[in-house]
Amino acid sequence: MTWRFFYATALLGMVLSILPGAVMAQSGRSCHLPGYDQALRCINVAVPLDYRRPDGAKLSLHVTLAPAFREGARPDPLFVLAGGPGQAGSDILPLLDGAFRRIRATRDIVFIDQRGTGLSGKLDCDTLQSLVEKELTEQEATIKACLATLDQRYAFYNTDSAARDLDRIRVALGFKQVNLWGSSYGTRLGQTYARLFPGAVRALILDAVAAPDQIVFAWGQDAQASLDMVFKLCAADRACRLAYPQLPRQFAALASQVAAGAATLDFPHPRTARPTAFTMSSARFLQTVRAALYAGATGSRLPFLIDSASKGNWRPFAAQMYSNTDLSLDGPSIGLMLSVTCAEDISRVTPAILANEERNSFVAGSELKVVSRWCSFVNVPAVPYREPAIIDAPVLLLSGALDPVTPPRRADSAARYMRHAQHHVVASLGHGVSQYGCAPRLLREFLDQPAQPLVADCLKEIPMTSFQLGTAGPQP
Repeated sequence: MTWRFFYATALLGMVLSILPGAVMAQSGRSCHLPGYDQALRCINVAVPLDYRRPDGAKLSLHVTLAPAFREGARPDPLFVLAGGPGQAGSDILPLLDGAFRRIRATRDIVFIDQRGTGLSGKLDCDTLQSLVEKELTEQEATIKACLATLDQRYAFYNTDSAARDLDRIRVALGFKQVNLWGSSYGTRLGQTYARLFPGAVRALILDAVAAPDQIVFAWGQDAQASLDMVFKLCAADRACRLAYPQLPRQFAALASQVAAGAATLDFPHPRTARPTAFTMSSARFLQTVRAALYAGATGSRLPFLIDSASKGNWRPFAAQMYSNTDLSLDGPSIGLMLSVTCAEDISRVTPAILANEERNSFVAGSELKVVSRWCSFVNVPAVPYREPAIIDAPVLLLSGALDPVTPPRRADSAARYMRHAQHHVVASLGHGVSQYGCAPRLLREFLDQPAQPLVADCLKEIPMTSFQLGTAGPQP
């Protein structure tokens, strides 16, 4: 599909006078970025490093614009806020042909590379690509060495500054109001922006919603609830129940085996085919299980992975472990992730919170303890938690019932601080709803009439991924 970036000169002045969205179609430069095969517009916007010193040092932020297909674009674009923290808007461009394909018919789609991510001065190193193959102490040494080479001004890389950046981008590109779509951490950034600049926000779509008081990495209970749901669904599925009748016991025994250092793997590397051998650590094991719960396709593999490993065949589990880093685009920014979470989340962890994580989840607070140690490498000041203000703009909240990180209860908690919120839960999905089934159509319907209740019964038709019963993949 093609579209025109430039209008006839005779019409341009008249169009720009009534359609601010057209300003974006004319700004920046034509560009091609990984993850999308058509030309887009790339724009750079200068913002202050420190908003207390607006005339001081500057950062250059990267913005990617996908112009609306129709020339008469609506004046309020969709700003896209990626997750993480640490993911960039330019990392999720494939969503243009998925979640945003309906919206783009009439609205510009604007992907923001948050400061410290992607093409906005990414705080990251190539040396981190092989972290999954290293033991914990070696991981920490690698991360510490990486952080020492990056911009050390981590105190300025936080959610508040990123929200103020969004408004600088909005003003620079000539928009009076914008709509926001955020996923995971992007929902926190979207809520922050809506509270700081309420007049600039027309509507919000928040998918996989982080509650304002939620502590990133303190997600053990949500992960346990997600795993328990997988076990329950397997038990309710006749074929899965017959294939894996002792699944919870198998998992508990496997976790104990790993914790005892008795799980030695010897297999061809999934990417290089080279002989690979190591002892599976609890950290690797638990993180692989938790990561698999994010999506239905991988969550449905867990019974097979657990059963295979418990019988001595660790190859499928190892393949899943490595697949977590097999991304076609760059991974998240470790520096930005730490600068945000150490200041805004880890600083709020109390002994009681950590004890609760250790008691009530298979994760047992492992990631929380690891990241807490990493926070000493960035040494950012704590950002105190404040009671959130009410958001007046209409908000669409989307949740997957199987989400191990931001389940529906988190969206319900966020909705307490929203005057006009509607929440839809998809029973068959995990972390992220917008790209599945009828969701792309519903996103556009909401943005066209955000004050109207959304009829979303079609979300119930999104099927559950079938459980994998053997090496051939999910059952038909």
